[in-house]
Amino acid sequence: MNIITFNILSKLIKRSSIGLILFSSCLLVSNNCYSQKHNYRIKTIVIDAGHGGKDPGALGKKVREKDIVLKIALKLGSYIEQTYPNLKVIYTRKTDVFIPLNERSNIANHSNADLFISIHANSNPNPKIRGTETYTLGLHKTQENLRVAMKENSVMLYEEDYSTKYEGFDPNNPASYIIFNLMQGVNRDKSIDLAELTEAQFKNRAGRHSRGVREAGFWVLKQVSTPSILVEVGFVSNPTEEKYLNTINGQDYLASAIYRAFKQYKNKIEDSSVVLNRKKIEKSDSVTSYPNVAVAKKNDSELIYCVQIKSSSKKIPLNSREFKSLTNIEERISSGTYKYTIGATDNYREIILLQRKIREKIKDCFVVAYYKGKRISLSKAKKLQKS
Repeated sequence: MNIITFNILSKLIKRSSIGLILFSSCLLVSNNCYSQKHNYRIKTIVIDAGHGGKDPGALGKKVREKDIVLKIALKLGSYIEQTYPNLKVIYTRKTDVFIPLNERSNIANHSNADLFISIHANSNPNPKIRGTETYTLGLHKTQENLRVAMKENSVMLYEEDYSTKYEGFDPNNPASYIIFNLMQGVNRDKSIDLAELTEAQFKNRAGRHSRGVREAGFWVLKQVSTPSILVEVGFVSNPTEEKYLNTINGQDYLASAIYRAFKQYKNKIEDSSVVLNRKKIEKSDSVTSYPNVAVAKKNDSELIYCVQIKSSSKKIPLNSREFKSLTNIEERISSGTYKYTIGATDNYREIILLQRKIREKIKDCFVVAYYKGKRISLSKAKKLQKS
């Protein structure tokens, strides 16, 4: 080998080594960024104090809804900010001003919020009725739920040309509420989870009478593209509750109950979000199954965990492209909604492993629990296993 050839080879080897080092570094950075991207964290929450300004909301003998809910909303935000200084808390209003319904949802959507909590106070012609309620978006199943939705949606009547702005929706016409039957999706299940945690905190920690989790057609929730709930903290029409709502102690208890529910929800969502290792997928239409992780389905009489990948008001073929070519999909029907899940096991750790793999194709899949064929919260499932 002559000296010219040797020099050329030396330069090539040197350049190749540098290139290899740079290439490897890029892979490490890329994989790290990919992992961080999929390690889901709640970063932004929008807290909505209902009514305000020219809209007083429900009226008690001494209090106005708009004043009570603003105080609770500000306390809730303060608790979250103190505990999670890196989490962004956005308020739809911090003073006594009127905010249109569509603007409240726009604030959540434009800020890419991870969660939306709207706080209200209730009223009823019967002064004996009392208690808290937490609503998610859906079609009302009782006249009472419809009454509450009509009361809250009537805020739009304070706006000029509301009929055009809200697509011809009439808050006082029950027929208009049929549109909410179509508003189903993956956020519905997460919203219900948060609602259940909230009502449990009201009942077990704040000592309030809980009237439970309900569904109804609230316009402010309809437009929000993130998990969302509307909380009714009590009835200003009930003399005892009106007095409680108007005390600093009462407002503290209610705000802290919602805060603890948020904290539980945040921990649950983030704990189930597993950092992924990037894998090469040779073909985008390849079929994926997970026989080593998903175990045989249990009988309906037993408690099982599954990974939910889709929720729809309409039936979806199991071989649909929406399922990213996954296999072993099971269709379930709950409250008139089609739920599509993979896997079935009574071992929580096994289902988390399955979720990790499925998230390579469907990033927003999440773990759900069923007992005797009916959907239950994960917190309730874990309690059943301990008992």
